Order: sequence, then C-alpha cells, then structure tokens
Amino acid sequence: MTAAPAGGGRPHLILASASPRRSEILRRLGLSHQIRPAHIDETPRPGESPAALTERLARAKAEAVLALTEGVPVVGGDTVVAVDGEILGKPTDPDDARAMLLLLSGRDHHVYSGLALATVSPGGDVRTVSGIRTTRVRFRPFDAATAAAYAATGEPMDKAGAYGIQGLGSVLVDEIEGDYSGVVGLPISLLIRLLGEVGAPYRFPPFVPGG
Repeated sequence: MTAAPAGGGRPHLILASASPRRSEILRRLGLSHQIRPAHIDETPRPGESPAALTERLARAKAEAVLALTEGVPVVGGDTVVAVDGEILGKPTDPDDARAMLLLLSGRDHHVYSGLALATVSPGGDVRTVSGIRTTRVRFRPFDAATAAAYAATGEPMDKAGAYGIQGLGSVLVDEIEGDYSGVVGLPISLLIRLLGEVGAPYRFPPFVPGG
C-alpha cells in the first residue's frame, strides 16, 4: 500500500493512484511516496475532449485525496487513449480488448496523460497545478490472431486502449512521437515542472554505489 522512505520518514508525495506503473516511475526518480487511490466518477462529460477529460480527472483525483492527507503534496494522474476522437477506456473483457486492439492495428492514435499536483498551505488554502502531455503512437498492422494472443496474456485488461507500452504491448508499436513516460502513465517532464511550480523543485537522490 505504501512506498515510504527508508526509516519511515515523511514521504515526498502521496500518489492518488493504485497504478504500479506510476509508482515505479516515482520510485525510479527517488521520490518516496504513499499510495492512496482516489475513488471518483470518471464518466466523460457530454462533448468533453480527451485532453480536457484527462486533466479534469487528474485534478479531481489529487484534490479528493488531498483532503485525507496531512499536508503532503498529492499527485493525481489519468491516461486516455483516443483514435479519431473516440475515447478508448479499459477493456471490460478479452473480447473488448481484442476489438480495441484491432481498431488500433496499423493506425495512429493519441495518448493523453494528465497530471495534477495538489498542495495545501499552512493557512489551509488548496492549490492545484496541472497539465497534459499528448503522444502519438502508431501500431504496426497485425491480425486477429495476434490481438487474441495478446489479450489472452491478461496484460491489456487494466490499461486504457488495451495495451501496455512498457510490457508485452511494446511489440505492437511501430512508432512513437512524444513522451514515452506519458504513455506509461506519468509524464516525467510534466511532473518536474509541476513540482517547481509549487516550490518543491526536484532534486536528484544521492548516488549509492551498486544501488
């Protein structure tokens, strides 16, 4: 449930997500964190664009969890995959995953990764800064048997667009233009920018030989 600093000290951040991929990115950056998933309504609003949706949900997740913390900044994230303006969420079952994958086969799609950082001042004022990264991904052409075989691995089932670019889904990718970490789920450059905006600039962790 938590990824706290050695010795049990105060974490740098709270992660308002149960995503192991987001947690791993924070860990690799040396940012100790606790995991407190947000539970919000993620239904798109009528006419809402993929970019607007992902930034709104990232902010809502961060602010929902901030109310439960003790002054530690909260990171909220959301990722949306869209093709021709159609939002592809997480598949409901293997058949749904296969259909999504075949829709993307041989085509470009866009991954919108929203990130928000919510903080509270000593006086109790809440401040949330946020942004999005958009990345174009092209899949190589593949057939229904390939889509079914990948769906059968189980990897697509908890991922927007039914694939994980950091896992087996990487074999489906022909080209990427933009932020790879955003496709994984947490755009690093955006996180660093937001930390600076709230007065908590990123600092490299100490080098540990053999670590």
